[in-house]
Amino acid sequence: MLQLCGFSASNYYNKVKLALLEKGVAFEEELAWLGETDPAASPLGKVPYLRTQQGALSESAVILEYIEAAHPAQPLLPADPFAAAKVRELCLYLDLHLELVARNLYPQAFFGGKVSDGVRDRTMVQLDKNARALGQLARWSPFIAGEQFTLADCCAIAHLPLVSAASKVVGGRDVLADLPVRDYLARMGERPAVQQMQADRKSNTAQLLARMVPK
Repeated sequence: MLQLCGFSASNYYNKVKLALLEKGVAFEEELAWLGETDPAASPLGKVPYLRTQQGALSESAVILEYIEAAHPAQPLLPADPFAAAKVRELCLYLDLHLELVARNLYPQAFFGGKVSDGVRDRTMVQLDKNARALGQLARWSPFIAGEQFTLADCCAIAHLPLVSAASKVVGGRDVLADLPVRDYLARMGERPAVQQMQADRKSNTAQLLARMVPK
């Protein structure tokens, strides 16, 4: 059986977990906090990583592609090559151009730290630009890539709430406010797999924050 390793407060862990849940693939979870990962399975010490019968895989994008290829039932990529490429394009925009940029704000938004005014201002400008680009690509009808739930939804459901919250807390406004993100996330929140993922995230986030309290 597959073993998904990491922790449920991680959005990158959750996008993989959501794909497994939506596809109905059997898996076990192995709790691995940052600093406590298996270096043979995740050489950079990142989460998530996935243990398979053939060996371990790291990097969430790679893991998603493996799951889709190894478990083709309940596909999360369209059969049409161009449509599948558009889903992958959305995944990249969500991972690289939105979440990774917004991550500059996370120390202040979520962990009690402080970012400089320069970092805040540069990040907000970049997020504004990248949010407009996402708006050109996303369809929201009813899913982010169109009529089918796809890997892009796994990324969007995991990432967009953090991008919205971080920009609002640190930058004073939600950079995604002009997009139909709130209604989209409300629709996605009706899915049983999303509800399970969110419940586990909430519980594990409390554990993560407790670990960060000085003893």
